Amino acid sequence: QRIASRAHPLFRLVLSGCAIIVRGQPRGGPPPERQINLSNIRAGAMARRAAQSQPDAKDTPDEPWAFQAREFLRKKLIGKEVCFNVEIKTALGREYGMVYLGRDTTGENLAESLVNEGLATVRREGIRGNNPDQVRLCEMEDQSKASRKGMWSEGGGAHTIRDMKYVIENPRHFVDAMHQKPVNAIIEHVRDGSVVRALLLPDHYLVTIMLSGVKCPSFKREPDGLETPEAYAAEAKFFTESRLLQRDVQIIMESCPNQIILGTIMHPNGNITELLLKEGFARCVDWSMAVYTGGAEQLRAAEKSAKERRVRIWKDYVAPTANIDLKDRQFVAKVMQVINADAIVVKMNSGENKTVHLSSIRPPRIEGEVTPACRFRPLYDIPYMFEAREFMRKKLIGKKVNVTVDYIRAATGAGETTPAFSERTCATVSIGGINIAEALVSKGLATIIRYRQDDDQRSSHYDELLAAEARAIKNGKGLHSKKEVPIHRVADISGETQKAKQFLPFLQRAGRSEAVVEYVFSGSRLKLYMPKETCLITFLLAGIDCPRGSRNTPGGVQTADPFSNDALVFTRDLVLQREVSALGGSVSSLSSRRSSQALCVLVLWSTRRSVWANYEEKPVEEVVQMKEEKERVANYKAAYVTEISDSMHFYAQDVETGAQLESLMETMRAEIAAQPPVEGSYAPRRGDFCIATFADGEWYRARLEKVESPSKVHVFYIDYGNREVVSAVRLAAMPPAFSTRVLPAQATEYTFAFIQVPQDDDIRAEVVDSLVRDIQNTQCLLNVEYAGATCPHVSLQFGDTKDDVGLGLVKEGMVMVDVRKEKHLAKMVNEYLTGQESAKSARLNIWRYGDFRADDADEFGYRR
Repeated sequence: QRIASRAHPLFRLVLSGCAIIVRGQPRGGPPPERQINLSNIRAGAMARRAAQSQPDAKDTPDEPWAFQAREFLRKKLIGKEVCFNVEIKTALGREYGMVYLGRDTTGENLAESLVNEGLATVRREGIRGNNPDQVRLCEMEDQSKASRKGMWSEGGGAHTIRDMKYVIENPRHFVDAMHQKPVNAIIEHVRDGSVVRALLLPDHYLVTIMLSGVKCPSFKREPDGLETPEAYAAEAKFFTESRLLQRDVQIIMESCPNQIILGTIMHPNGNITELLLKEGFARCVDWSMAVYTGGAEQLRAAEKSAKERRVRIWKDYVAPTANIDLKDRQFVAKVMQVINADAIVVKMNSGENKTVHLSSIRPPRIEGEVTPACRFRPLYDIPYMFEAREFMRKKLIGKKVNVTVDYIRAATGAGETTPAFSERTCATVSIGGINIAEALVSKGLATIIRYRQDDDQRSSHYDELLAAEARAIKNGKGLHSKKEVPIHRVADISGETQKAKQFLPFLQRAGRSEAVVEYVFSGSRLKLYMPKETCLITFLLAGIDCPRGSRNTPGGVQTADPFSNDALVFTRDLVLQREVSALGGSVSSLSSRRSSQALCVLVLWSTRRSVWANYEEKPVEEVVQMKEEKERVANYKAAYVTEISDSMHFYAQDVETGAQLESLMETMRAEIAAQPPVEGSYAPRRGDFCIATFADGEWYRARLEKVESPSKVHVFYIDYGNREVVSAVRLAAMPPAFSTRVLPAQATEYTFAFIQVPQDDDIRAEVVDSLVRDIQNTQCLLNVEYAGATCPHVSLQFGDTKDDVGLGLVKEGMVMVDVRKEKHLAKMVNEYLTGQESAKSARLNIWRYGDFRADDADEFGYRR
C-alpha cells in the first residue's frame, strides 16, 4: 500500500540506523508517536539483552557498524524537526518512507546520507526502473564501496562491535570508584520521570539510574500485565524524555543503596532533577536527598516554588501554616519552662503562656514497658532524658527565642497502644542563630521523626536535622553511643519526713548549696534538685507566708486563699528551672541575684494591689528604707586543705567534722579487715560510690567518674579530693554503714576569690607549685566571699599568721586581680589592687616587663 503522507514532527528516538520514532507537537500533553522505517536501505541490528524470563537465552551482540549508524542518525536528528513521506504501510502496520531534515523535502535525505557514509546497504531486490530514489541509492552505494567507507573498509568492522555490559558485579564498589566524577553517557530509555537507562561511555555499561532526592509519579503494573499511570506520570515521563532521551549527558553517580544507583544527570541546558521539582512533576524524597550533590536546600527551594504556584501534582496543596495568622507564624517570646526535650513553655508579648513543641524531633524514649509497680521517673530513668532537659534548660530558660511555626499537629484520640494527644504547635526555635532542635540532635539527645512521603507537616529545616543526626550517629554521640548509658540515682526525700529531718543538718552545715528549682507548689513552697547531693527536697521560703491554693483535705476540698494563684505565678515565673542557692533552710539567691529577703519584699510589693488591696496605711513620721547593699560577712572557719588541682581549685575538709571522718575510717577498715571483699567481685559502673585501696594500702571512700576498661577505672576520693586511675580489683562495694548518707563527702571544692586563674600553663603550674608548698595538708581559715559557676569563691588565711593566701600571691606578682563590682566587696578588692600595684612597681614575676598592654596580657595567658 503506497501512501502519499507528509508531516514535520519532532524527532524522538533512533532505534537503529534505519528506524526512528517521531512524535507530533505537544497539545496539552504527550503527543502521539510513530515509527518510521527508512525505505530501500538496511543498517546493522543493535545489540539486545536476552530476556530475563528465559534462562537459556543469550545476549545478541551488535552487528558490525550498527552502533555507528545509530550514532550517525542520533547526532543529526537530536532535538530537530523532520519531514517524512510514508510510502508503504504493511499489513502488520509497519510504515516505510523517506525522512528529511527540516520542514520540507528539500532538507537532507537521511537514507542517502547513511549509504554515502557506508553505514547502510541498499535493498537491491526488486529494483524498479521507475523508482529514481532507489536507483540513486544504488549509485551512492557503489561510490561508497569504491571509496572504502564505513562497512566497505578493510577488516570487516569487527572493531565496531561494542562489548556491552548489562550487569555490574559489585555496583557499590563501582559507584564509589566513580563518586563525584562526571561520567559521559547517553540516555537510552526513560522508564518514568525520575528513572532512566543510561549507556555509560566509553565502557558501554548499560545501567539504571534513579535521580537522587526526587520521585516522579510512576506506572503501576497490574496483575494482568497492563500498566496504570498515576496522576501526571505520563506528563512527567514526557517532560524527561523530551529533554534527555538519547541526549549526550554527564551523570554524577552518588550512592548505591540496595543495588539501585542514585545519581544526578547534568545537561548543558540545566539540571533535570531541579526542573522536575520546579514544574510540579516530582516531589522530594528524604531517604535519597542526603546524597544529592547540589545540596538538599536546592531541591527544597524548587519544590517550594511548585507548591506556592500549585502546579500539577501540587494543584490541591494547602500549606501547613495556611490557616495560621501571619503574626502567629513567627514571633519572639521568653522561655519560661522546659517541659521535655521537645517541648517548652514561652511567654508571649501579650503575657500569655504558650506551649511550643520542637518540629520533627523525638525525645529519648524507654525501650519496653514500664510496670506500674516500679517507681518510674522519666526524667531520671530514661537514658539521656535528663541530659537533654538540662541542655535545653541551660540554653533557654529566661531567654528570648525566635519561634517559627512549621505546622499545627491536630489532636488525636487514644488508641489501643497509643495515648491521646491534644493539638500541638510545632515550630523551629532558635536563639542566637542556632536551631535548638538541630543542636539537640547533633549531640545525640534526640532523634528525627520519619514521615510518610506525602506528609508535609515537618520542620522547615528537616534536611539540616537529618544531617545532624547522621553526624551524631557517625561520631557515636548520646543515644547513638555504644558506651554505657548514664545513670542518675536521685533520692526523692520531698515526701518523706524522716529522711528530710536526717538531711536538714547536713544542708545547714554545708552553708550555701547549689540547686535547680524543679517545681513550684505555691508562692513559697518549692521542690529543689540538688545536683551535688543528687536528691530532691521540698523547700519553704523563710520569713514569708504566701496565700495558700486550693487543696484536698479529709474534710473535702479547701478553698484557695485570695491571690494565691498570683503568688504562685509570680514565684514560678521568677525561679522555675532556674539555678538557685539554698542556705540554712531558705532560698538565699534566686537566679544568682536576689536574696530570700529580696524575694519576700518582691512578693509583698507585687501583691500590694492584691492581698493588701484593702490595707489602710497609717501615717508615720519616717520610712525605714531597706539597705540596698549587704555588708561583707567575715565568718572564717577552720578547714584542712587536702588537694590542689592544676586549675588552682582546691579541696578542703571541715575541721569540725574531722573526728567523725577519722572514726568512720577506723571502723570501716576494721570491718573490711575482718571480712575482706572478694577480689574482682565488684563490677564498676560510672557514678557509683564504692571503696578503693590507695597507694598506702588503706581503703577510702570513692566515686567512679569513668570506666574505660577493667584495668582503667577513674576514681575520685570523696573525702580528700584527689583522683586516681586504678584497676577494678582495687575496688569493692561501699558498706551501707559507711555511705554518704551516714557521713556526707568531706572534701569540698573551692577556688580563690578576687584573683584571675592564669591561662598560660607554665605560669599556672608555677602558682600551683607555690600553693602546694604553702597550704596543702595544712589547716587554714576559710571564708566564702561569693558564689561561682562550679564552686564557691573563698578567701583563705594561713592558720598561724592569719595572712591572706590569695593576697600574698598578688603581692608576689604571680597572679592578677579579678575586680569584683559588688559594693560590699569593695574594701577587699581595693586591698588586692593595692597589692597588685606594689608588685607592678617592684616588677615582680609577671610584671617584670612593666605594666601590661593587651598583647602582653595574651602572652602571659591573661585577658583584661
